[in-house]
Amino acid sequence: MSNFMFLFRGGLDPFTASPEAMQQNMEQWFAWVGQLQASGVYVAGEALMPTGKTLRKDHVVTDGPYMESKEMVGGFFVVKADSLDAALEIAKGCPDLALGGSVEVRDVVVFE
Repeated sequence: MSNFMFLFRGGLDPFTASPEAMQQNMEQWFAWVGQLQASGVYVAGEALMPTGKTLRKDHVVTDGPYMESKEMVGGFFVVKADSLDAALEIAKGCPDLALGGSVEVRDVVVFE
């Protein structure tokens, strides 16, 4: 098995969603993570704050990331799967897909 990273973008907008919608969405996420953990494929994952800083080549630090919420990386998972296709099947369970969100699935490179 190999590790794959899921990068989550879009989905429920935390700035405009009602507290009830946020709670329902979080319950769906917790249920999905529970399923992944029970199946043994979940390695790690975290949500990311919508605020941060960006460091550029010239060492200039700017506030940000300033982008539309649908483009912002909201969190990540690392999962184990036999192939990219198998990882994509796992990603189809993401609760935010039904809300217009996306999951970028990437192989994690192992340097030997």
